[in-house]
Amino acid sequence: MKARLPQGFGGGGAANLQQLARQAQKLQESMDQATAELEQKEYEATAGGSAVRVSVTGKMEVKSIAISPEVVDPEDVEMLGDLILAAVNEALRAAAADKSQTMEKISGGLNVPGLF
Repeated sequence: MKARLPQGFGGGGAANLQQLARQAQKLQESMDQATAELEQKEYEATAGGSAVRVSVTGKMEVKSIAISPEVVDPEDVEMLGDLILAAVNEALRAAAADKSQTMEKISGGLNVPGLF
């Protein structure tokens, strides 16, 4: 007895594979374009009630750090370091979350290692 595939399966072989490859290429192009757009965006975060303001790019690079003069205390340099660290980490988290959300929209939630 010969097994039969459901209608729409089989018979396409190479054509189905080519179509899948075209779809994967289109998905990769969309993701590359989104990545380029995300790298141009800036993300900002603050810490200590806006005492420290940090701006990062979508490339995960710190662009600027602004510190209010009233939080500069030579006796408590550690606190200033903590505020800067908190603001930088929050800005980087915002950039990463935006990238993840954008890529998920493009891929439809498909997570293919190495694709993005």
